[in-house]
Amino acid sequence: MLAELGSCLLLVVVLLGPGPRAHAMKGIKCGGVLSAPSGNFSSPNFPRLYPYNTECSWLIVVAEGSSVLLTFHAFDLEYHDSCSFDYLEVYNGASGDKGSLLGRFCGRVPPPPFASSWHVMSVVFHSDKHVASRGFSAGYQKDVCGGVLMGLSGVLTSPEYPDNYPNNVECHWVIHASGPATVKLVFVDFQVEGSEECTYDYVAVLGGPGPARGHHYCGSTRPPTLVSLGHELQVVFKSDFNIGGRGFKAYYFSGECQEVYTAVRGNFSSPQYPSAYPNNIHCHWTIRLPPGYRVKVFFLDLDLEGPNSLTRTCDFDHLAAFDGASEEASLLGNWCGHHLPAPVTSSRNQLLLLLHTDRSTTRRGFSVAYIGVVPMNVSCSRTDFQILIPAQALAPLERTKVYLGSRSCAAQEAGGTFRIQARFDTCGTESQRRNNTSVIVSMLYIDFSAGGQEDIHEYEVRCEPRRKEASVHLLSGSNRLGPYAATAEHLQEAPPRDEVEALEGPVAMVPQDTSDIVFLGLCILAGVLMVVAIVVLMLL
Repeated sequence: MLAELGSCLLLVVVLLGPGPRAHAMKGIKCGGVLSAPSGNFSSPNFPRLYPYNTECSWLIVVAEGSSVLLTFHAFDLEYHDSCSFDYLEVYNGASGDKGSLLGRFCGRVPPPPFASSWHVMSVVFHSDKHVASRGFSAGYQKDVCGGVLMGLSGVLTSPEYPDNYPNNVECHWVIHASGPATVKLVFVDFQVEGSEECTYDYVAVLGGPGPARGHHYCGSTRPPTLVSLGHELQVVFKSDFNIGGRGFKAYYFSGECQEVYTAVRGNFSSPQYPSAYPNNIHCHWTIRLPPGYRVKVFFLDLDLEGPNSLTRTCDFDHLAAFDGASEEASLLGNWCGHHLPAPVTSSRNQLLLLLHTDRSTTRRGFSVAYIGVVPMNVSCSRTDFQILIPAQALAPLERTKVYLGSRSCAAQEAGGTFRIQARFDTCGTESQRRNNTSVIVSMLYIDFSAGGQEDIHEYEVRCEPRRKEASVHLLSGSNRLGPYAATAEHLQEAPPRDEVEALEGPVAMVPQDTSDIVFLGLCILAGVLMVVAIVVLMLL
């Protein structure tokens, strides 16, 4: 009876339906976990019409340390300009992490092959309540080199890395930037059979700078950091029939996951801030200022996954600062959790911030502000300040943009150096007591304002006259620095002697402070007169 009733209902649907597309059935169970080294899957009913109101999710999980190559054999979904009706989504990881979305697709143009940056990939199929098509058919394989790489960041490795790569392989990767940005490629390990012209085994990078816009690399010297000219970078790895090596490992960065900042002051934050940052990203932000500058970074907000409960170390998501342009530079700090770190300062003109996140647990992220510490030599005597700043460091500022206390005490330019020499009773200096010590304090202003936007950097210049010791401190006074606004931050002591000599070299000789000599001379004269007086009295 049930079978007969089902047949009758099906006949009614066929007779009353508007046409062939009405054969699609309403929602059925689909999706699942695919854990074999390779396999195939497809939309429900493929190659017949897929059902309405269906949501399918496939989680592809292969061995840890491996990657997944996903390819599409057939593709036919309802078309829409923004794929808002029926669509297929591909994720570099779990489907719940929107930051790992590699793309959303519909219509009849198959998606390109995708290579995951780790051992997990997700595919989500969605259909609405109208219009069905044939659907899709796809296959995946573990550890097949090549494919299309997208997203904010990821990793490339040669086949079987870190073991020796096989002979006679050729891999092609295409890295697409996330949004209208460039792609940066950083090699962290490299060992490929070497030859004079790299004709045997090699890694080729296409789409980067250079006369031929392509470079071949081999041997054991790591290639330099490469940045694409456009929104795409191609990487080719080829090995011949003998002699191998460990291969290579490289990170790629794009979009808001890699930036180079050259302005003297700026702000930036983690991807999607203040919303949760994505899982499985490895992001670089480089601050590169003119030679002579140092970089000071202020942490305005920090909310990352907490430390390991056993070791109390930042083993999961963490933010690190390096005293240079690469991860090989000295580590300035490594942070996680939500406690704001103290500001950090580089020793030279470059600083790298790195954000690493794992496959689970995301938070709000971070927000920082930075400012370039202007290279200067501040000295003082018992009566006056002397400030020397290389004019090249402040180009194209005029000398009148650098002043002590007020614009009437502007710098003078001599021999490529801005120089301010001011007595303590001029240029807004005042005497104060700090920590039971008498100090002379004044304000140094450097006006970077341009385009109608005010940007004046303020430094507090201090002198302890008795010891003739000077120092300079940043008075931020800017809402860019959040909790550090209007706070005096010590930026630098006197620079190393070689820097002082470099600053003072081209400057005309400044008269030396003679107050101590005069004082000593008076003391000696008084002593002599006292001895003479005693001798005269004794003679009388």
